[in-house]
Amino acid sequence: MGVKEVAYNKKARFDYFIEETAEAGIALSGAEGKSAKMGHINIADSFCFVQDGEIVLKNCHIAPYEKGSFFNAEARRDRVLLLHKKEIARFIGKVREKGLTLVPLRAYFKGRYLKIELGLCRGKNSYDKKQAIKERDLDRQARRDIADYKR
Repeated sequence: MGVKEVAYNKKARFDYFIEETAEAGIALSGAEGKSAKMGHINIADSFCFVQDGEIVLKNCHIAPYEKGSFFNAEARRDRVLLLHKKEIARFIGKVREKGLTLVPLRAYFKGRYLKIELGLCRGKNSYDKKQAIKERDLDRQARRDIADYKR
């Protein structure tokens, strides 16, 4: 049962502190699964919210399947995430806390099922983002220096 990653949300890791993660299934219709398996999925601008006791993925783009029929689903429709009731209740309680939000971090196939890795996140301030950029640059420079030293 291999894991094939089809989409990754780099911006989420830069904009948020990720406090915990969870795996959720996603309810697809028609040929959306085939399109996602081909890699035609984008979760960069998507987010999750609670609606009628369900967690819904909003603004996730799954391109229409090229060989599909006239009945292809809309590309940016809302999609329900599949979690256990206890997990949903726990996430609803955490999201109601100040400053926490649910953000999709990556989409991948586990076996034949499309899964979404959700992150319970707290937003970063601009000075936190500047600090992350500074640390990344220092780390990159250190790796370059080590590579130059080995030569």
